[in-house]
Amino acid sequence: MGELTVGEAADLLARALPGRRVEILQGRLIVTPPPDGSHALSLTWLVEVIGGAGARKAGLRYVQGIGLWLPTLPDDFAVPDFSVVDEDFRDALVKKNCYAPNVFRLIVEVTSSNWSDDLHVKVECYAQAGIPAYLIADRKHDEVLLCTDPVDGKYPDPRRFKRGQTVPVPESVGVTLELAVDTLLDGDD
Repeated sequence: MGELTVGEAADLLARALPGRRVEILQGRLIVTPPPDGSHALSLTWLVEVIGGAGARKAGLRYVQGIGLWLPTLPDDFAVPDFSVVDEDFRDALVKKNCYAPNVFRLIVEVTSSNWSDDLHVKVECYAQAGIPAYLIADRKHDEVLLCTDPVDGKYPDPRRFKRGQTVPVPESVGVTLELAVDTLLDGDD
């Protein structure tokens, strides 16, 4: 048996480590542990508030843990914590349960032990993929960052939000909503 490709190794790891998220970012294999309770509650809250803001009536869907095919390297893909996507996103399946970047309106990552990937590598990958809005609940540094409107594969400097503030969801997402920084970070309001 020959040497495994990074894509084959990712497939093996995904089967061998249920409950862990396997991604390939810029050719690197990343394995993320299962979320903790606050992380999970943040995502549940997002489902409730995005739904309550009329996302479905606006032709959107909101999902956790679906794959995003990345244009960075041939096998690159990410599995964002939470995404707001076009309602017909399933028509944009590329492969391996990953969808084309053009159907993603907003990606949200809640940091875990691998926080540096969310703050650096994923910023680069999502900008190169043309994702219009990327929100990071940075629990390591106790703030929320909002990256929007990439130009030439790069996001301008992120807007930073501290506890007690709210984050306006960009118009490009398709719903009007303010997200509480404390709830994004802590998972409960």
